[in-house]
Amino acid sequence: MQHAESKTQEEMFTTQNWSAYTAEQHEVWGILYGRRMEQLGDTASQVFLRGADAIGLNRDQVPDLKDVNQRLGEMTGWQSVPVTGFIPAGEFFRCLAERRFPTTVTLRSREQLEYLEEPDIFHDIFGHVPLHADTVFADLLQRFGKVAAMAESEEEITRMARLFWFTIEFGLVKESGDVKLYGSGLISSIADGANALSDNCDRRPFDLDAVMDQHFEIDHLQDVLFVIESFDQLFEAVEVLGGPR
Repeated sequence: MQHAESKTQEEMFTTQNWSAYTAEQHEVWGILYGRRMEQLGDTASQVFLRGADAIGLNRDQVPDLKDVNQRLGEMTGWQSVPVTGFIPAGEFFRCLAERRFPTTVTLRSREQLEYLEEPDIFHDIFGHVPLHADTVFADLLQRFGKVAAMAESEEEITRMARLFWFTIEFGLVKESGDVKLYGSGLISSIADGANALSDNCDRRPFDLDAVMDQHFEIDHLQDVLFVIESFDQLFEAVEVLGGPR
């Protein structure tokens, strides 16, 4: 989830000048894509793997959002909207409620392959967007945005941030009896993905209250994560928070 101080629409949203990406940047994308895909075939949710193929991701070049959005539009109606970086939580959730995913269009440098503090296009497009091609997840994320956008108190906002963190960003899911990665932070990071499936991580069954009470820190590997049985289970949990439509 993205946070920032108050910004104007012009400061938050931008355009992707795809032709401006350099050969070096396309090469960096290819390195990142290749390293993760070598492992994700065995460790990632099938929903992610199918989605990455459906939206046309490949190692040859940085994705063109026009192409991605054309494919997504036909499948689930989601669109990736270019942003300059972090945007306020309220605006972020309002975008989700409209099936618009704020997407950073800058790309990390070769020197930052292992870790980047702020989201970039690899984290956003590779990590998040493939799941938007799945109809259940697409509906879930939109509903999450509508519910989260209604949060008013600091406590409510904190609890929704925790839910987002432990699901959309760092969530695990059971598939055919095995625990698989689906959260974008796990999908896009070698270290976080490996840690999530290691003995160093306490993987707990998903429980809505437990998740929303669980403190997290962003600057180190996670020692506690939660495993959902299915995206339907998570959708139902969000529905509980939202009440009647």
